[in-house]
Amino acid sequence: MKLVDKGDVLTVVDVKELGANNSDAFRDEVKAALPNGFKTVEIDLSQTNFIDSCGLGALIAIQKFATSHSGSVAVRLLYPMPPIQQLFELTRLHRIFEIVPRTHE
Repeated sequence: MKLVDKGDVLTVVDVKELGANNSDAFRDEVKAALPNGFKTVEIDLSQTNFIDSCGLGALIAIQKFATSHSGSVAVRLLYPMPPIQQLFELTRLHRIFEIVPRTHE
């Protein structure tokens, strides 16, 4: 995972998996970066092939922290693969997060 500063947007890239083994570190790193004046957090899920309940919990914790901290930072989930998109729909998290879908090539 890498954090990329794009002015007022924090982009999280290179997230291969988001599960019990790395979700706490993922959550803590993203939350630690948020007070730096960002207006949006974009989490690129285009390379993510696994998310478990701990990973979903980390995303929810980031969403809650972002919306209640430092002037309502928006959280966007970018380009999830179809199985990950289906997970968001099954858990109804697609109603909480702004999800930018993959484009069909």
